[in-house]
Amino acid sequence: MKENSTFAILFFVLVTSLTAQEYVNVTFRHYPTNTSVVRAFVPGSFNNWGPNSSGFIAPGAPSQMSYIDSLNCWAKKIRLRVGANYNYKFHEHWNQNGSDWHWFPDPLNPDVNHNDNDNSIIAVKKVMFFEMMPKDGNIITEQQPEITAGVFTTENDSILLNLSTISLDGEFLSTFENNLISELSLLKYKLPELTNGNHTVVLKILTKNGESESDSINFTCQGAAPEIAALPDGVLDGINYVSDSTVTLVLHAPYYKNFVYVIGDFNDWQPDQNYFMKQVPDRQKYWLTISGLDPNEEYRFQYFVDGEIRIADPYAEKILDPWNDRYISENTYPDLIPYPTGKTREIVSVLQLNQDKYKWQISNFNRPAKEELVIYELLVRDFLAEHDYKTLIDTLNYFEKLGINAIELMPINEFEGNESWGYNPSFYFAPDKYYGQKNDLKKFVDESHKRGIAVIIDVVLNHAYGQCSLVRLFANNPGQSPWFNEQAPHTDYSWGYDFNHEKSATKNFVDRFFTYWLTEFHIDGFRLDFTRGFTNKYGSSGARDESRIHILKRIYDHVQSIDSTAYMILEHLIDDNSEMKELAEYGMLLWGNTNYNYSEAAMGWNEESKSDFSWGFYKTRGWSNPNLVTYMESHDEERLMYKNLKYGNSSGEYNIKELSTALDRIKLAVSFFLTLPGPKMIWQFGELGYDYSIDYNGRVGNKPIRWNYFDEPERKNLYKTFAALLKLRNENKTFTSANSNVSLSVSTSNKRINISHDSMNVSIMGNFGVITSDINPSFQHAGMWYDYFFGDSINVTNTNDYINLKPGEFHIYTDKKLESPEPGIIDSVKKDFAEVPQQFKLFQNYPNPFNPTTIIHYELSNETKVSLEIYNIQGKKIKTLVQAKVSAGIYHKVWHGKTDAGIKAVSGIYLYKFKAGDYIKTKKMLLLK
Repeated sequence: MKENSTFAILFFVLVTSLTAQEYVNVTFRHYPTNTSVVRAFVPGSFNNWGPNSSGFIAPGAPSQMSYIDSLNCWAKKIRLRVGANYNYKFHEHWNQNGSDWHWFPDPLNPDVNHNDNDNSIIAVKKVMFFEMMPKDGNIITEQQPEITAGVFTTENDSILLNLSTISLDGEFLSTFENNLISELSLLKYKLPELTNGNHTVVLKILTKNGESESDSINFTCQGAAPEIAALPDGVLDGINYVSDSTVTLVLHAPYYKNFVYVIGDFNDWQPDQNYFMKQVPDRQKYWLTISGLDPNEEYRFQYFVDGEIRIADPYAEKILDPWNDRYISENTYPDLIPYPTGKTREIVSVLQLNQDKYKWQISNFNRPAKEELVIYELLVRDFLAEHDYKTLIDTLNYFEKLGINAIELMPINEFEGNESWGYNPSFYFAPDKYYGQKNDLKKFVDESHKRGIAVIIDVVLNHAYGQCSLVRLFANNPGQSPWFNEQAPHTDYSWGYDFNHEKSATKNFVDRFFTYWLTEFHIDGFRLDFTRGFTNKYGSSGARDESRIHILKRIYDHVQSIDSTAYMILEHLIDDNSEMKELAEYGMLLWGNTNYNYSEAAMGWNEESKSDFSWGFYKTRGWSNPNLVTYMESHDEERLMYKNLKYGNSSGEYNIKELSTALDRIKLAVSFFLTLPGPKMIWQFGELGYDYSIDYNGRVGNKPIRWNYFDEPERKNLYKTFAALLKLRNENKTFTSANSNVSLSVSTSNKRINISHDSMNVSIMGNFGVITSDINPSFQHAGMWYDYFFGDSINVTNTNDYINLKPGEFHIYTDKKLESPEPGIIDSVKKDFAEVPQQFKLFQNYPNPFNPTTIIHYELSNETKVSLEIYNIQGKKIKTLVQAKVSAGIYHKVWHGKTDAGIKAVSGIYLYKFKAGDYIKTKKMLLLK
C-alpha cells in the first residue's frame, strides 16, 4: 500500500509538472531577396531540421512555410516551449523540383551561433518580440519607415492592446490597437516623418496575466545625399596615414552604392553625421578624413554601406575576426586587441598611426639567379606545431645546412578560418594572425636573407572568398562588382568568386598588392595560384589564350617595374606548350609537375615510359630559358614515400615497400632530380621521407608534424643525401648553367643523364628497376672519372662499356675530382645488393642507447633461414623482426621500439637474438626515454 501511494504521488507530480509547461506560438517570417524562390522552409531543432536528407528538404515537409501575399513574405507558425532555446535556419528551393537549394541564417535575427554552422538561435520567453524590422543599428533611407515585429505571449495569455505602447525618441506614439495582425501576431506601424539622424523606437507589451516585455530599435534615418568632393591629393584606396593624428579613409564603392558611414571605436560604432563619407564627383569612391586620433592607440572600424553592409577596409593590414581570432594563442600573437563584441558584426579592420616599425638589417639582398633556385615549399601550419614565424626563424639553420636557397610559404595573407591551406583568401594586405605578428614575418624574411635564402609567397589572385570585403560589397548584385565576374567564364575549374583581370579596378588592386608585399615585407617573389584561370574567355581554360597572355605579361611588367629581380612563378598547368613557352621566354617562371613520372620511377614501375621524367627539363619542351620550376612533390601532389611504401614494386628479397629500401629509392630519384639543370622545388619533409598521404585527415586537413624523423638514422641519411646533392649543384655550374649540354635517356628502368659543360662533365646512371641489370654509361670521353658519393675513381677506356647495377643502385660520375660527401649515407644503395659477405655476422645496433628507433645490421654469406627476435630482460619475446628464408647479402632492420602488439616498449635493457643456420648470436641494447 505504501509503494502504491508513493507511485501515485510521483505520478501526480509528473503530470502536474508536464501540464505546468507553457508554450508560445511563434511566427517565423522570411522575406526573400531572390525572385527565383519557389518554396521556403524553417528547419530547426524543433522539427528535426526539416526533416532533411543530406541537406535536402522535400516539398511538403512539416517545416515548409506559406507565402503571405499581403506581406510579401513566407511565414510559418511553430509551437515552442517557454524557457527553451532552439537552433534553426531558413532553407529555399530555387527551382520546382528543389534540386537547387540553399541554407542560411535568419537575416532578421541577430542571435547566431558562429560555433555551430552559423545557426540562428531563438530563446523562448513568456512574452517576446521577434524578428524586428528595421534591424537594430541599421540605416534607413525612408523618411517615414514602417516598424514591424512579431509579438508573442503564452497560449493561456493575451496582449492588452490598449496598454501595449510604441514610443519614438522618448515620445508616446500609439498603442498596439489597430496595429496588430492577429493571425500572425505581427505588429506593423508606420512612423511619422523623421529628420535625418539617429532615432530610437521603444516597444512595450503588457498581458492580462501581468507579464511585460520591452525592446528597442536604434536606427539612423539618412535621407540626404553625401557631399560631393574631390579626393585629397596623394591618397589611395584604403587607409592613408596623413599625420600623427589624422587618417583619410577611401573606399572604392561605385555609384550603385548610395552612402557610407564610418563606424568604429571613435563613434561607439553608431552612425554619426560627423562620419558620413563624402563622394567623389564620378561617384566611384567615398572618402573621409578623421583627425584628433591618438597615434599610439589601435582603432577598430568598418564601413557601413547603405545601412545594410558592414565591411572591413579591403586594404587593411590587420583585421579582427569574430569567429576565429579566439583560437589564436597569446604566444602566437601577443596583446591582440579584442573584437568589439556587442558593438557590431562581421570582420572589422584596425588602424594605428604610430606603429612599431621594423628595422631591416639586410636592405640589399642579392637574390639567387632564377636558374639556380632550389625552392623549399612549406605550409606553416603543418611544418611547425607552434605554427608561427618566430619558431620558423629557428629552423633556418636546418634549411641552410640542407642547401636550399629559397623558401616558398603557402598563402599567408588573411584567409577564411585558421587552419587552412590558404587558398580561400579574404584580406590580401593583412598577414594572417594565426602565424604571428607582421614584424615577426619581416624578421623571418630578414633572417632568411642573412643566410642567402630568398622568401617567396604563394598568392591567390584568381579568386576570393565570401568574407572578402570586395565580394561582400556586391554580394547581392554580383553583376555590379568592379572586380569580379558574375560567373567564372572558364568551365573546367572554378573556386570562390572569380576576379576579372580585364577590369581596371582589379588591375589597380592587383598592382597595389604586389607593390605592398615587395616594398613593405621585402618579399623576393610570388607563386601565383591557378593562373590558367586569369581569363575571361568562355569554355575550357587549357587551350592557348591570347588575352590571358596579355594579362599575365601586364602583371609581370608591373612587378618588374617595382623590382626587376623579383620572381614571378606561375601555376600555369595548361595543355598548350606554346603559351607556356611564350611566358617563360618573357621572363616568368612556370611550375613543372613531374610528380607522376618520378613517383612511378621511385616505385619501380617503368613500363610504357610512365617513369620518363624528361618533360621536367626545359629544353625538352623547346624552351630556351631555364624557367621551368620542376618538382617531384608539391602541396598538391601525393608523397613519393607514401606511394613507395604502399605501391612499391618488388622482386625476391628486393621490396620497395620495406622502409629502408623505400628511402633508398628516394635517394635514387632525387639524384636524377636535383642534378637536372633548371630551378627546382622540394615539398616540406620530402628530404626526410615524409610518408603520410596527402589525403590523410582529408586533403587539406592537418597533417602530422614529423621533426622526429630527423632523429632516425635512415631518414637523416636521406636528408644528408639531399644536402650532398645540393652542395654538388650549388658549387658547380654544370647543374645550373643554360650552356650545359644535357643528354637524357630516362624512358626505361635503366636511366642515364649526361651533362657536359666547360667546367665539368657529369654522367649520372641508375637502376630504377627491381632486378640487377646492365647500363651503358655513354661517358662523354675516356679517362678518369670520379664517383661523387663513394669517392672511387675509374679509368674509362671504352665509354660504352656496360656497368652492372643492382636494383636501386646509382652513381654520379664527374670528370673532375670533388670532395666526397660524408661516407655511409648511401652505402645501403650500393652494398645491400652488391656485395656477398664471407660469413654470417651480427653487428651492434646503432644508435645505442636509442629513442625511439634503432637499426640492427647483419650479414649472410649464403641463402639461409633467418630469425631476428627481440626479448625483454625477463626473457619474454616481444617482437619478431625477421622470420624468413633470406638470400646472401648485407641487411639492416629498423626497430621502432614497439612490440608485435603495437605497444610502445618502456625504457630498459633488451636483447636481440639472431639465428642464421647454425650461427646464433645475442646482443644487448638500451632503450632510454
